[in-house]
Amino acid sequence: MTTRRASIPNASNIRREALDNGLIILVYENPAVQSVNLMGSLHAGGIYEAPEQSGLSSLAAGALMTGTASRDFDAIHGALEDIGAELSLRGHRHKVGFSGKALAEDLPTLIDVANDALRNPVFPAEHIERLRGERLTWLQYSSFDTRYRAAKAMREALYPACHPYHYSTYGSEDSISNITVADLEAFHHRHYGPRGMILVIVGAVDAEAAIELAGAAFGGWRAADQPAVLSVEAPGDRDNQQRHSITVPGKTQSDISLGIIGPARAADDFLPAQLANSILGEFGMMGRIGKSVREDKGLAYYAYSRLGGGHGPEPWTASAGVNPENVDRAITAILEEIERLATELVSDDDLADNQSYFTGRMPLRLESNEGIASHIHSMESFGLGLDFLLDYDGLIRRITRDQILAAARRYLNAKDMVIAVAGPPHDDGAH
Repeated sequence: MTTRRASIPNASNIRREALDNGLIILVYENPAVQSVNLMGSLHAGGIYEAPEQSGLSSLAAGALMTGTASRDFDAIHGALEDIGAELSLRGHRHKVGFSGKALAEDLPTLIDVANDALRNPVFPAEHIERLRGERLTWLQYSSFDTRYRAAKAMREALYPACHPYHYSTYGSEDSISNITVADLEAFHHRHYGPRGMILVIVGAVDAEAAIELAGAAFGGWRAADQPAVLSVEAPGDRDNQQRHSITVPGKTQSDISLGIIGPARAADDFLPAQLANSILGEFGMMGRIGKSVREDKGLAYYAYSRLGGGHGPEPWTASAGVNPENVDRAITAILEEIERLATELVSDDDLADNQSYFTGRMPLRLESNEGIASHIHSMESFGLGLDFLLDYDGLIRRITRDQILAAARRYLNAKDMVIAVAGPPHDDGAH
């Protein structure tokens, strides 16, 4: 146990420091490689933007590296390229995330650039127009992507227009077209701040020195008007299945997206639900859905399920790409597997195989600084406790067939699924 404790990130070897401005710094020493990874987040995601400005958060995050009060675009990227370092920022639904990598000796530069980009952006107009053009091109292209259109229609039907999850974090053509530099500046001023921010450092560093370095960079950051962290509730229950059809001209394939509200990551039954999803549409050749819909019946080019598990009521989804003639049969087959999972105990073999899959892949995810940083960030962000990885094998091995059935029954009701189909015209009576 002592050897295992020393080799897995846990409360005894992760140094955690809470600064008085609300920033949490976590450092894990990994001298096996000479690099260092930086990973972090702050509460400035899409849930903080108005519906008519959807995409504002992600556009602001994407623009942080285009210019600051002391560095223009070339200076920012030149500082990183000169040392072979990387740094990127991206807006998500609840948070803005950032990650970077450099040689351990260049950690001061990496932290300095990250601090400058997060705190002092100036949103140069010419770069904002370039980013806007790239975003609009992507949105226009995606309007002809049947997989994207099906998932979008499913999400918009699953979450009503009054719910922040109804809107894409990437925005729409209308919203992105109307966002101004002033909007970006106001959003940054209002929502970027250190309270609730997480900063993880993993690599060939001394923990005490890394904390001192990060504290010197970010410790003076104050944002007195930073709003409280928002929580997002699940939308009200629906009592019927909905089906929507989206015609995309010129397509020969249909894509299907089925969804229902799943558990947040902090839910007590998230791990049983995650194991249930693996059995349903992930393990092996995409679980039971893949076997039934794709292998046995030959109805789909791909078929799988996914469990969101973020900070709020993310969807639990199933997806498939099919010949338009097979749409109805594929939907029926998927719903049958969902119904079976929610009404029958899984077999002992299914349970054992998926438990081994989960416990076996975890060490592989901890082989890199990036993987370690990601898991430490998740432990802090979701309040899992710093011993979560140490306890992980036991948590998975203790999950029972009854717990998997209970989780599936709680969240998966085939009769309440939202179903969206995007592709060539298909006479299914949907609206």
